[in-house]
Order: sequence, then structure tokens, then C-alpha cells
Amino acid sequence: MMHPGASISQVYLCCVPVDFRKQIDGLAALVQAELSLNVFGDALFVFANRQRTRLKILYWHRNGFCLWQKRLEKDRFAWPSGDCPATQTIDLRELEWLLEGFDLWANYPHKTLNYQSVI
Repeated sequence: MMHPGASISQVYLCCVPVDFRKQIDGLAALVQAELSLNVFGDALFVFANRQRTRLKILYWHRNGFCLWQKRLEKDRFAWPSGDCPATQTIDLRELEWLLEGFDLWANYPHKTLNYQSVI
């Protein structure tokens, strides 16, 4: 998604606001030490500032880190409520929706039902 050829299997939202003075090293340390996640895996790590007007996305690509940032000129990004755990997992499609301004937590689709029989 972010870089041509990058293989992404997970997207983690860091639910706690992050100091946006942090760059690659500070965000990578946060992922590894505070979130206990593998910063070198095939995942995107998404961070928001306190005002939710900026997002940073950190990921490892082959031989180095990539850092992507989006700043909204007006409005705010939808974000999980304060009672969520330290991280929340979403998929790439949901990340695209989040970047477009959709509130994933206000409009969930119907739950998938897995039945074994119709009788």
C-alpha cells in the first residue's frame, strides 16, 4: 500500500496519542518497547497526535524504515475511544477508509455469522 512492493499483513493503530516530534527512531522504540510488537514485521504502525489532525505511519521495507505522514487542514481523524487497549488492529481497506475520513467505530457492518447447519 505505502510503497510499491511492500507486503503488509497487519495494520496496528496506536490508540494513545503520540508526541509528533518523534520520528522514526522514537516511534520504532515505542512499537518495540511499549507496544511489544515486532517493528521489523510486515505491518503498518499508525499513530495520531492529540488533536487527531495528523497521522504518521511507520513500517519496515526490506532494508530500512519508511515514515509516511498526513496532515488535515480542517477536521479530525476518527480514532478509537479512550477505553480501547494500547493498540487496535484494522485491515488495509479500513485504513484507507480512515484516511478518507470515515469513522470506523460509528458504522460497523453486520457481524459475520458462521452456521454449521440450516436445520
